[in-house]
Formats: sequence, C-alpha cells, structure tokens
Amino acid sequence: MRTARRVQPEWLDELPADDPRARRSRRDLARINALMGNAALVADELQAGLSPIAEIGAGDGGFLLRVARAMGTRDVEAILVDRKDVVTPAMRGQFAAHGWRAKAIEADVFDWLRETAAVDAIVANLFLHHFEPPRLAEMLALAAVRARVFVACEPRRSAFALNGARLLGLAGCNDVSRHDAVVSVRAGFRDGELASLWPKDAAWELREGARGLFSHVFVARRRA
Repeated sequence: MRTARRVQPEWLDELPADDPRARRSRRDLARINALMGNAALVADELQAGLSPIAEIGAGDGGFLLRVARAMGTRDVEAILVDRKDVVTPAMRGQFAAHGWRAKAIEADVFDWLRETAAVDAIVANLFLHHFEPPRLAEMLALAAVRARVFVACEPRRSAFALNGARLLGLAGCNDVSRHDAVVSVRAGFRDGELASLWPKDAAWELREGARGLFSHVFVARRRA
C-alpha cells in the first residue's frame, strides 16, 4: 500500500475503560497480538540484563507480560505507562510469578518522558501509529534521551494487512476491534518512516522493516 499514512481516531481510545465493548476489545487485542506474534518480535530485540523496561501506551499490561514470558529473564522492573490505569492486581501477580516487578503509571506519555528518570529500554506496541509525524518526532526525541534501547512493533501499512484487518469479524472480534484494526493499518508504517523521525545522531544504530505477515518493527539501539 503506497498511500500516505492516515491517522484517524480509534473507538477504543474514546470509550470509558470499564465499558463492556472496551473490555471486549481489549480481549480481542490480545488475540490480535498473538496472531501478529508481536510479543516474540519485541522480546527478540531485548537482551537479558535490561531493567527497567517501560512500555508506553501499555493498556492493561498484557502485552509486556507476554514479552516477559518470551524473554524468560527474571528480576526485571516493568513500568506500564498509560493515560488510564487498567492494570489489575491479578496482572501484577502474573508479572511477579515471572520475576518481574510491575508498576503502573497513569500519565500522558509526553509528560512521563519529560519527567522520568532514565530507563534501560522503552517498548511500544501498536501505539506509535496514533500520532501524526510532528508529535511522533517529538516523542521519539524524548525517548532517545531516556533509554538505551527503543523497540516499537506497529501495524504494517500494506494491502495484505488491510485485507486481514477487514476479516477480523470472522475471528469473533467486536465492532470496536474491527473498526480500529482498519484505522490502525491505514495509520501504520512502511519503509524507513520511523527511522526518518528518530533524532539524527551517530550514537544510535537503527533498524526498521516488515516482520511476519502484518507487523512493522523499528529498533533504535545506542552504540556501546
């Protein structure tokens, strides 16, 4: 899909956290993530010994928990950043069972990036596509100051991915998930679009490209 990115509002972002359709859509997202294999893609880029690992746009924490399982490492501090704290005690318990100490922070991502102490790694899953280029460039510049490693797994903007998004009803996904999946693909990335927004600095090694059937991965790693 050679068309330009198109960023539009997603229904899940507008619904109250406890709305039944929102809860259902978050469950759908877990299945969509499993289909895309995003947790394994991110875990492959996070070497052992990184802590803290922060996720921006973390939602209920389920994605970073799957990353924790895939990494198999222990004694890691997990920081879950989102404008709505929907991380349950049960979710924190699942992190603890894998040797990760989970802390939820309810904050605007830009405010958190400006104010937080440095972390070893920042990850983003299906989050960056919500932002237009100027705000996204601002976010990435802030992340470059705060982390040694940045990993993002986003929708791949392609005709194949768009067709897949349109078929999610066959997998039982609700109206919110079906709408948002199409919107997400249209706002997704291809080629070097994220690398072009990262600060121009020789201290960073950047990699970006298609992974799997539907995903687009961007990795920024500070050189030793």
